Amino acid sequence: MSLSLYDASIPGYLHMLRNLSAMLDKAQAHAEANGVALSTLAEARLAPDMHSLIGQIQLASDAAKGGGARLAAITPPSFRDEETSYPQLKERVAKTITFLETIKREQIDGGEDRTIELKSPGRTMTFTATDFLLRFSLPNFLFHVTTAYGVLRNQGVPLGKMDFLAGAQPV
Repeated sequence: MSLSLYDASIPGYLHMLRNLSAMLDKAQAHAEANGVALSTLAEARLAPDMHSLIGQIQLASDAAKGGGARLAAITPPSFRDEETSYPQLKERVAKTITFLETIKREQIDGGEDRTIELKSPGRTMTFTATDFLLRFSLPNFLFHVTTAYGVLRNQGVPLGKMDFLAGAQPV
């Protein structure tokens, strides 16, 4: 049995975004129980030169929606990076999930060798769709989800490995 490009992408993005949403819920409960302002969590960062939790959520969202869209050869929705509050972060994750749920298997499978180009200032990276997913999109997405987890842990939110791996889902 082979693993399809769809199976290696969309379900994983969705799973980790749902886990991220559950981590944000747990962080909110912790903040409320301990008198911590949600803005303190939203603005927290691991290092001065890293993005805050707000930026990590935005970048995780961008990586997932952009990754899914590129694999499906469609244009991703544009989300303006305007989130300043905790509820807006939750909404950003929810909107990303809603978009990814619209992508169908037949839009991705069969396109494993399709060329995907990422243009940035001074550089263009060219991948096959498979290499894009495995060498760029998933690692980038998971970096930002992991960093969001780290920011919350650093702020005292009682998250553990299973929150990252399973979120609110029973294991």
